[in-house]
Amino acid sequence: MRTTISLLIASAALALAAPSPKILPLKGLIRNRPAPEDLLAQIEILKVASLAAENTTETETITAPYKNVWASLTTAEAAQVVSFLHNQTDLNLTAAADADTWSNWVGAIDLAPPNKTDVLDWIDGKASEPPRFAKVILQFQATDEPYLEEMIVGPIESDSSSMTYRPYTEGSTRIGNIRQRNYDADADVVYEFIEKQCSQAATAIKSLLGADWSEFDIWGIDPLWHEEVDNDERVMYWVGFWGVPTTLGDFETLLPQGLYMKIDQTSRDPKNWKLVGWLYGGVYYRGTAAFLAAFESPTFETYTRNEGVDGSWAMTDNKGSALPLDSRAPPMQILPEGKRWKVDADAKFVAYGDFEYFISFTRDTGVRLFDIKYKGERIIYELGLQEALAHYSGADPVQSGTGYVDSYYGFGPYAFELLPGFDCPSYATFLNATFHANEISTTHPAAICLFESDMGTPIQRHASSAYVSATKGLVFTMRSVSTVGNYDYSFDYNFYQDGSIETVVRASGYIQSAYYAKNEDYGYQIHDGLSGSMHDHSLNFKVDLDILGTKNTLVKHEIVKADVLYDWSNTTRSTMKLERSNVTNEDDGKMNWAHNAQQMIMVVNHDEKNKFGEPRGYRIMPSRGGAGMHLTITNSSNLFNSQGFADHALYVTKRKDTENAASHSCNSYDPRNPIVDFSKYFDGEDLVQEDLVLWFNLGMHHVPHTGDIPNTVHTTAQSGMIISPHNYLYSDPSRQSKQMIRLDYNSSDSEIVSTVKTFGSSQPEGSFNLSAIATDYYAYVGDSATRKFPYDPLHPYNETISIV
Repeated sequence: MRTTISLLIASAALALAAPSPKILPLKGLIRNRPAPEDLLAQIEILKVASLAAENTTETETITAPYKNVWASLTTAEAAQVVSFLHNQTDLNLTAAADADTWSNWVGAIDLAPPNKTDVLDWIDGKASEPPRFAKVILQFQATDEPYLEEMIVGPIESDSSSMTYRPYTEGSTRIGNIRQRNYDADADVVYEFIEKQCSQAATAIKSLLGADWSEFDIWGIDPLWHEEVDNDERVMYWVGFWGVPTTLGDFETLLPQGLYMKIDQTSRDPKNWKLVGWLYGGVYYRGTAAFLAAFESPTFETYTRNEGVDGSWAMTDNKGSALPLDSRAPPMQILPEGKRWKVDADAKFVAYGDFEYFISFTRDTGVRLFDIKYKGERIIYELGLQEALAHYSGADPVQSGTGYVDSYYGFGPYAFELLPGFDCPSYATFLNATFHANEISTTHPAAICLFESDMGTPIQRHASSAYVSATKGLVFTMRSVSTVGNYDYSFDYNFYQDGSIETVVRASGYIQSAYYAKNEDYGYQIHDGLSGSMHDHSLNFKVDLDILGTKNTLVKHEIVKADVLYDWSNTTRSTMKLERSNVTNEDDGKMNWAHNAQQMIMVVNHDEKNKFGEPRGYRIMPSRGGAGMHLTITNSSNLFNSQGFADHALYVTKRKDTENAASHSCNSYDPRNPIVDFSKYFDGEDLVQEDLVLWFNLGMHHVPHTGDIPNTVHTTAQSGMIISPHNYLYSDPSRQSKQMIRLDYNSSDSEIVSTVKTFGSSQPEGSFNLSAIATDYYAYVGDSATRKFPYDPLHPYNETISIV
C-alpha cells in the first residue's frame, strides 16, 4: 500500500517563497544559472509515494498503555497555533510566504515538552493529563535592531479561546530578557553587495579562478564574527568562492577556490557596509585597490586551481576494476516467521522483548525516545540528541571561522526517506515524521525505521570437553538519518537482550574541504589544489535515567594500583583495588573518561539494593569509535559560550524543568550570549539520591585523508555509548532467549554428538520468495536538497522539493 504525503506540492510552493533568515539553512549568493534540461529530467519532484511502505511485511500491532504526551504537534495543532498568533495584532505578523527582511513572521514550531513531574503524576494516576503547549520562534525584523524571541503558546485545545502566549523563559538560561539579536537579518541584501564587489575585481577573479565570478557560489563563516574596530563592535562576514558542480553530483564542498573576501555588514543600511579585505595564497590585502595592485604586480604568486566541477573524481558512483565475484548478490537477512516486535504506529509506541518506549520527533534534533521501560520498570525517562557541533580549523578565515551549530539547521527537516535494503533491512517497519516551520507542516515518509537483526556474533558462547553452547546475538534497532548540509548523520538506538541500550552515531557524506595553499598544518593534501579541513564533531545526548524511581546517585568505581601487605604473605604484593565514591554535587559534575579505562561510572539507587547489599543501577560507558570525546578547542573564538556541553565527555546535573536542553537552535545568532548557556547548569546543587540527568558526547576528531574522497565512510566515522545493567538483575537476562543451542558430545570421542538442545527454537523450513521483498526504487520520494550552503533553484542537484 502506498503512503501519500498530503499537501506536499503546495507546501513546496509556499516554502520557496519564504524568506531566508538564519533560522533556515540558506546562506550564500544565489544566482540564476540555467541547468541542462536532460539533467533536470532525471529528477522527478512530484512523486508522493514511499517505496519503503510498499515492501514492509505486516507488523504486529500493540496498543500503547497511555497517550504519547511527547508526540510531535499534529498538523492541525500547528495550524491552530499559527492562526492564533496571526490574530494577535500587537505582534504585527506577516504571512511567511509574503515576508521579506523587514517583516515579522512565524518560524519553527514544536511541542513544548511537558514537565516530567506532571507527566509522571499523570501516568501514576495522581493528576490529569498535562495540557499541550507549543514553543514558537517569532522573528521580529520590522525594526532597526532585529531579534527573535521564543514564545510558549497554549494550551492547545479544540477551543482556542483559552490560548495565550508569553516568552518561553523556562527554555533559556537568561534572566529576564530572552530576546536574541539577529545580526544577519539582511543576508539576501548582503549577497547583492558581494556581487558589486566581485564586479570591481572581475578581471583578477577570472584570472585566478579560471572563470567569471558569477560561475561560483560565494558563502562562508557561520556564525558571523564580532570584532572591535576603533572601540566599536563590528559584524564581519568572511566568504570564499566555491566551484559549482556541472553534473548531478553534490560535491560543492570539495571545490574551494582559495579566494576570500571580508565584509563589514554591521548596519541594516547597505550604504554603511564595506569590503574590508581580500585573502589569497595566505596574503591579506586591505581593500580591493590593494588586492588589484598586488595582482597586477609581476611578483604576484598564483597557486594550482582546484578544478573538476564535472565530478569525474568526486561522484559516489561505482568505478574502478571489478572485485572478484562482486556481481553476485551479497548476504541478506530475512524474517522467516514474521516480525518479532510490535508497534502502535499512531502513538509511536514500540515493544520488543522486555523493552518498550515512545518515540517523539522534533524539528531541531529529530528523533527522541521517552519512557523506556525494561521488564516493566522505567529505566530512562528521556533519551535523545541535544546538539551537534562541527568545529573547523584552517589557514583561511572561512575554515578557521566555522563552528556549525547544527540544530540551527535542524535534524528534523533533513530526516529524509530511508532506503530499504541499504539504510535499513527491507523487512523493517517504517514510520513517518512531521515537523513545522515557516507556517508549513511537512511529513517525510519512512524517516524512521525499526528492525531486528543478527549481529553475526553470539551474545554468549562456551565450549568444554563435554559440550558447546551459544546464544544468538540479536539486536533491535531504531534508526533515523539526517543529511544536514554536506554530512549524513545516521542515528541508532540499539536494544540488546542483556538489557543494554546503545546510542550510536555514524557520519558519511562529503567533507567540507579547504584550499591546499598554506594549509599544511591543518590537514593533508587530498587532491589537486585541495586539502582536507580538520574538524571536530561533537554530538551531545541527554539521558534522564530513572533507576527504580527518580532518586538516584552517580557513583564512580575506580580500579587503582595498590601495594598491600597481607597477613598471609611475607612480602608486599603489587595488586589492584576497587575504590568507590559518589559524585555529591554539581561542582564535580563535569567529567572525562579515566586513563586506561580504569573507572566505571554508574547511576544507582542507594535505596534499592539487591540481596547481596549492592545498590542496583546502570553503567554508562563508551562502546565504539570516538565515544566520550570532546572539542579540542575548549575556548572557541567561534562558539564562545555556546559550547559548554562539548568541553567534557560526560556531565551530570540535577534535573530541573528549567534545564531541559543542553543547547538551543538559535544560539549561533549570538554565541557569546546564547539562549541556553549549558555551563550555567552547574551551580553546586546536591546530587545524592536526586533526579539526575546525564549528558554525554559522541563524535570524532576528523582529519580527512584521501580515503574521504568522495565520501567519508562509516567504518571509522562512528561513535557509540552504551548503558548496561549493573548489579540490577541476578543473572544475565539473555538466558530468557530461546534462540540458543547446546551440543552435548561424548567426552571420549568429541566427534559424536549425543544431544542437541534447542530450548524451543526451531530451524526455519521451506523456501523464501526473494522477489516478493524486492524494492521498487523508482517509488523513492526523498525530499529537498536545501543545504546550509547556497543552493541554486535552477541547478540540477537542487531541483527538488523545498521543505523549509
